[in-house]
Amino acid sequence: MPHPFFDRLRPMGLVRVAGTWVFALLLGSGAWAQDAATLTQITQSWIDSSLRGGAQQLPLRMEVEVGELDPRLRLAPCARVEPYLPAGSRLWGRTRLGLRCTEGATRWNVFLPVTVKAFGPAWVLTGNVSSGAVLTQADATEAEIDWAAEASSVVADPSLWVGQVAARPLQAGQALRQSMVRAPKLFQAGAQVRVSAQGVGYAVSAGGQALSAGSVGQTVRVRMDNGKVISGVVDENGTIAVNL
Repeated sequence: MPHPFFDRLRPMGLVRVAGTWVFALLLGSGAWAQDAATLTQITQSWIDSSLRGGAQQLPLRMEVEVGELDPRLRLAPCARVEPYLPAGSRLWGRTRLGLRCTEGATRWNVFLPVTVKAFGPAWVLTGNVSSGAVLTQADATEAEIDWAAEASSVVADPSLWVGQVAARPLQAGQALRQSMVRAPKLFQAGAQVRVSAQGVGYAVSAGGQALSAGSVGQTVRVRMDNGKVISGVVDENGTIAVNL
């Protein structure tokens, strides 16, 4: 899952070069030259503030590639340019950055294509894995990949994927992500299961029939012997825990 810090990377496109964050907004119109120094100053101030907040401790090596404006654009001079992320966007993977003139004779609004890469350790499959197969430590090796290459979160902790099953056919060379694995089914629909309920001063247990397959942590519905249908959460033993 992307770190909350990445959602805060809003003011500018950035590239880390020789250990230093530098301004990397590649603009296609000469009309921007007069604003470059101001934009750089605003960007550097924001970056310094973010790094003081502990962002330098992140385990990812960030790279941002920012495209060019259409060279045919002739933007009017602007005293204040405001960078922003369009609604529903974030600086992660392939996206775009908005730039709008808020103080100028002519107000304008343009967009730049942006690609954010976040390189860090992940587990990469060493061979193909069939759908439904249980994953073991031997199925993957650690390597550096671009976490932002896909929307699904990287599963970096082996304890979160070892013993899980492949949600679909997986190919050698793929980095393990959350959408690729799921908990194994402990029982199928129609199976007889145990239902338990606990409260202050009491604990009861009874049998019932599962109305769907169940995995650890999943909420399932169970038909009790008296015909009543209740819902509960599957624990690691396959028992359905119910809150009354």
